[in-house]
Amino acid sequence: MAVDHHKNRGSIIQVFFIIIILVIIGQLLNLQVLNKNFRNRAEAAGSSKQLEYPSRGLIFDRNGQLLVVNKPIYDLMFIYNQFEDYKTTFDTTKLCQLLGVTKDYFIAALDKNWRDPRYSKAKMEPFLTRISQEQYATLQESLYQFPGFFIQERNARAYPHHSSAHLLGYIGEVSPSVLEDSTDIYNRGDYMGITGLEKEYEYYLRGTKGIRRVEKDIYGRIIGSVKDGELDVSPQAGDDLFSTIDLNLQTYGEELMKNKIGSIVAIEPATGEILAMISTPTYDPTLLAIGTGRGKHYAELLNDSLQPFFNRSIQAQYPPGSLFKPIVALIAMQNGTLVPDRGIGCQGAYYLNGMRLTGCHNHPYCKDVATAIQHSCNAYFVTAFREVIDRFPKENTPREGLTDFNNYLENFGMGQQLGLDFPGEQGGNVPSSAFFDKVYANETGWKSIWLRSLGIGQGELLTTNLQLANLAAAIANHGHFITPHLTRALRDSEGNPITSPLSLQRRETGIDAKHFPPVIDGMEMVVQAGTARIAYIPDIPICGKTGTAENSQRGGKDHSIFFAFAPKENPKIAIAVYIENGGWGGSYAAPIVSLMIEKYLRGEITPNRQWLEDRMKTADLIGRQP
Repeated sequence: MAVDHHKNRGSIIQVFFIIIILVIIGQLLNLQVLNKNFRNRAEAAGSSKQLEYPSRGLIFDRNGQLLVVNKPIYDLMFIYNQFEDYKTTFDTTKLCQLLGVTKDYFIAALDKNWRDPRYSKAKMEPFLTRISQEQYATLQESLYQFPGFFIQERNARAYPHHSSAHLLGYIGEVSPSVLEDSTDIYNRGDYMGITGLEKEYEYYLRGTKGIRRVEKDIYGRIIGSVKDGELDVSPQAGDDLFSTIDLNLQTYGEELMKNKIGSIVAIEPATGEILAMISTPTYDPTLLAIGTGRGKHYAELLNDSLQPFFNRSIQAQYPPGSLFKPIVALIAMQNGTLVPDRGIGCQGAYYLNGMRLTGCHNHPYCKDVATAIQHSCNAYFVTAFREVIDRFPKENTPREGLTDFNNYLENFGMGQQLGLDFPGEQGGNVPSSAFFDKVYANETGWKSIWLRSLGIGQGELLTTNLQLANLAAAIANHGHFITPHLTRALRDSEGNPITSPLSLQRRETGIDAKHFPPVIDGMEMVVQAGTARIAYIPDIPICGKTGTAENSQRGGKDHSIFFAFAPKENPKIAIAVYIENGGWGGSYAAPIVSLMIEKYLRGEITPNRQWLEDRMKTADLIGRQP
């Protein structure tokens, strides 16, 4: 009976083992044959994270025309840890042939200082950036042969139009200093805005990167997403920027300024929105698009003696010349040293004690403020300026007078940055009493007569062309202006508005509205029967002022200046044109302003003025063809 008992127990154990074996075989069959998901995972050599780059926000003009769009570019990346195990079998020759690079380049690209914290064998590193679409297509077919290497798609910029280069700016690779401060935002080889609106609104335009976690087989081929994409983070597209610029006006202005050195700035007075901001010489923005040839083009532009990268609208600081005279009249009327109907004689110059000090051109007698502005009389405005400066008791003169005068200039936005939403704005220069204390430190004091050139916009006084256009806007508004700006709105990829970072202010000049009519009448007379008759348009009342600023550079020819607004009632545009070495204000600046005004208000130039348009477009003040 004991033997039978042992036999039964042995049979039970055998059956038990058979059942276990069958269960194991069933599980293996299920896992390896029936369950494809497990089979794929079994074949995976590992997983990795891949960055997915967002679409950069688009830039539009005020009418919805696209100024900047995106185009795909491709970078070949590598992860050294995934490559290292295949060094001996890696087909270096084939990869180099597909990419058109040498083996020396291959070795150098992988030879990183892996002890440097900027690099990591476990993270993506760029091998070759900006490969062509042809290379991308060819490489895609063979990428499985190169373990550790993969293609990453990004977006670069493209330009539907060939204008607005200074305004838009360009993107480029992030600098080492940016990487140190923004490692959570940027990686080596990333692009960011370098200049222009691209730089100013980088935070909004760049978007947010996404992350895709992928599984790869032993050949480095992607075989799926980790946990079916549950851990992935989708990229978030950048916000779109709707600028204040009128593309048609901007492009037209660039045509008029061809072969000229200078700037055009046009502003909508009621809002402070900039309609056009042009600096010449300029360049085609496509030259600095990410791609082949960019480095060569950049070097050529950088070394050009005419400095096409220099933004003359906001960086050049010029004497305002006679454009300053309306401001002198307004300040003098505000403090009571000048009344609108006061006449001041001129015998071809400003005289003091019989000595001829400041010359003036021949013109009729200036019987009031309006005719003084019409004829741009130097003697009139030197007199008005000196009376403003010297109006305080003698023990305080002229320091207190100049300080008070400069306070009004500050109210007009002179001698300071206006707060433009754009990088690189300069503030100009308004010389202070302290400045003249130092200049005349060896004297017992200084006198207003020594500063008389300031009264006609010369001397140490410097402005930007943006400030001149803003002055025209402040006069058009009878005493106030809105912070000039280039952005109307920001919207996310779904069209929802984004809170703007702009801080727009209505700034008062401190001049009572009642003092503006005689100045505005005089500016209208400048165009009707004064120094800017060439700018006259019968059915568009233009109020403007010419200026001719002395200059000692590039042969010493004077600068041609004009600012204006139109129409006289309910102005729609205020504009300033500054042309270096252009001569009289009425020679080039005034006709260009009138053409810009007509183009904006009417949409086209009337046939009887097309001769003027042709003359401005073909005028070459540089002496060389681009």
